[in-house]
Amino acid sequence: MNNLELHKDPQVNSKHTNTDLIIKAHINRSEIQMLCKLVEGLGHLGIVTTTNKELGEVMLQTTKDCWPELKTAVENMPLEIEFLPCSEH
Repeated sequence: MNNLELHKDPQVNSKHTNTDLIIKAHINRSEIQMLCKLVEGLGHLGIVTTTNKELGEVMLQTTKDCWPELKTAVENMPLEIEFLPCSEH
């Protein structure tokens, strides 16, 4: 995914494509811990923070360079996750 594709990705806030990225997502609350462990196992690609446990809301913190690889990895995990569009402020 190049920089132009990052701007078109609805999960990426285009104002911050040259810095760290925060990707918001929704996941079944019973799968939050597994997501955290799996992403942690990927090492340098990013970290997961739970923003609302009751609603299953999480955010993935990564960089523009690591996001394509992290996104592919998460999409291939045995979890149902919905990446939420980024609201630009």
